[in-house]
Amino acid sequence: MFDVQFARRQMIEQQVRAWDVLDLKVLDVLSQVPREEYVPPAYREIAFADTCVPLAHGQCMLPPKVEGRILQSLEIQPHEHALEVGTGTGFFAACIGQLARSVRTIDLFPDFVAGASATLARTGIHNVVAATADAMQLAERDAYDVIALTGSLPVYDARFERALRVGGRLFACVGDGPMLEAVRVTRTGPSDWSRESLFEMGMPALLHAPEPPRFIF
Repeated sequence: MFDVQFARRQMIEQQVRAWDVLDLKVLDVLSQVPREEYVPPAYREIAFADTCVPLAHGQCMLPPKVEGRILQSLEIQPHEHALEVGTGTGFFAACIGQLARSVRTIDLFPDFVAGASATLARTGIHNVVAATADAMQLAERDAYDVIALTGSLPVYDARFERALRVGGRLFACVGDGPMLEAVRVTRTGPSDWSRESLFEMGMPALLHAPEPPRFIF
């Protein structure tokens, strides 16, 4: 029989901590939010595995260690308002919601938004609002303290950093190869941002994200 609690502990100790995620608040969140409730039933036995979990529309849930690393890099505070791009099943939004005051999560696929909303309500997460929207049409300015992109940008798009408040942090993976640069962008002033390279990883691109120019010979 599948031992959920044992699998969760193994995930924390052997994957998340092993990838230098040591922030106790983040570890507590990954221990408390019931990941197994957010995984499609057909994949529940790999809910805690060190792998992407397949979803509909060619999408996937990120591995737990990656989610932990993103949460740690964003240093989310209890008074802050967050935006997540790429709702999926709602698990990562639920994790952000345990650390932030409120979360808006958006996805192109209405069935993801509906399913995530239902699971968030069922698991007692009430400060996350999911909506169907295209992130590449985002026009908000000075709106969020934290923004997490769960799909990559083949070409960096400044619309997301402009949506940060001063002091806000953006997590993005940028690049057009198998291994991408994970970065944290911090808005340091009304017209100033700083950028920190965090690590390298693979991540599927956001749908509708601009592609780099291709050379044709």
